[in-house]
Amino acid sequence: MALATGIVGLPNVGKSTLFNAITKAGAEAANYPFCTIDPNVGVVEVPDERLQTLAAIVHPQRIVPTAFEFVDIAGLVKGASRGEGLGNKFLSHIREVNAIAHVVRCFEDSDITHVAGKVDPLSDMETINLELIFADLETVERRMERARKGVKGGEKKAQQEVDVLERLKAAFEEGKPARSVPLDDEEKLLIRDLHLLTIKPVLYVANVSEQEVGNQVDNPYVQAVKNQAAQENAEVVVISAKLESEIAELEGEDRNLFLQELGLQESGLDRLIKAAYKLLGLITYFTAGEKEVRAWTIRQGTKAPAAAGVIHSDFEKGFIRAEVIAYSDLVSAGSMAAAKEKGLLRLEGKEYVVQDGDIMHFRFNV
Repeated sequence: MALATGIVGLPNVGKSTLFNAITKAGAEAANYPFCTIDPNVGVVEVPDERLQTLAAIVHPQRIVPTAFEFVDIAGLVKGASRGEGLGNKFLSHIREVNAIAHVVRCFEDSDITHVAGKVDPLSDMETINLELIFADLETVERRMERARKGVKGGEKKAQQEVDVLERLKAAFEEGKPARSVPLDDEEKLLIRDLHLLTIKPVLYVANVSEQEVGNQVDNPYVQAVKNQAAQENAEVVVISAKLESEIAELEGEDRNLFLQELGLQESGLDRLIKAAYKLLGLITYFTAGEKEVRAWTIRQGTKAPAAAGVIHSDFEKGFIRAEVIAYSDLVSAGSMAAAKEKGLLRLEGKEYVVQDGDIMHFRFNV
C-alpha cells in the first residue's frame, strides 16, 4: 500500500536527524539550510505488540509486521510559494504524500543555526502553514477561471465546482487550511485532482533537547505548540530527534534497558510511527498460521473482499467469505481451537467491514 507521510519543517529543525532515526537510511543531516534537496524515502515497520502475542499463541515460523513510507522533504522557507529556496520543487514533493508530519523546533542550541535567527515554534508553524495556503490559493484561483468558463458553457457540475472553490478561497484568505472547510464526498471528488497541500492531515512533531524528554510540562515551546495544535484538532508527538537517533542504533535488550533508564515505555519514534499510521486513516488486520503471523495494512472502512485483495488480487476476485475472529477474543480463548469451541470464530460475507485487529482467513475460488 503506497501511502506516505512527508516530514516537513523549516531548515535545521531536526527533520533529517529524525528521518535517519526512523529509517536508519543515512540521509545527510548537516547544520545548514537546504541540506536535503531531493526527498529521501524510507520504509518503516509499524510497531505492534499484538504480533508477539499472536505468535505466542500460534507459534509461527516467522513474524511479518506491516510497513509504510516516510518521506524527508527539504526545509521550506518564507516565500516558498513564490519559489524562494527552491520552494516550488519542495512543494511538489509535499503534493505527492498523503499526510504531513510537521517538525517544529522546541529547543535552544546556539551551535545550531535557526533560519529566522531565533527559536519561535508558533512563528515557524505559521510560516509553513501560510506558504502551503498561498500555494493552494494560487491553485484554486487558476481552477476558478476554468470552472467559471464551464458555467457559461453549460457544463455539468461546473457551478457546484465554482461554489466549492469559492468556499476554499474564502478560507485561504482568512489564513485557514482546506481541511478546515467542511466538504461532502461528492465535493471532495470534484477537487481531488487539485492535490491541495492543506487538505492533507497534519501531525505536529515537537523536537526537544535530550535533557527535556519526559519533562514536557516545563518546556514553554511545547505547550505553545500543543495549544495551537488543539485549535486545529491536530495531534502533537514530543520527541528528541537527537536522542531517538541514539536509541535507533540499539537493539534488543540494550534498547529496552536504555528506555528504562530514561523512564520511557516506548521510544518517541514508535509513538510517532503509530500516530502517523493512524493519521493516514490506516488499520491493521492479521493472518495467523504455522508458516507466519503477518500484519496487513488497509484503510479504515475497507470491506472484506478488498482487504483480501491486499494479499493477492485473486483473493478479491474469487472471494467467497472470510473466517474472522477479533484479536481480543482469540487472546481470551488462548488458542484457535478453544475459540472455535466457544463460537468466537464467525463467517463474514462481502459486505463485512474489516475492523482493526481482526484475524482473518479468506476462502476464495478463482
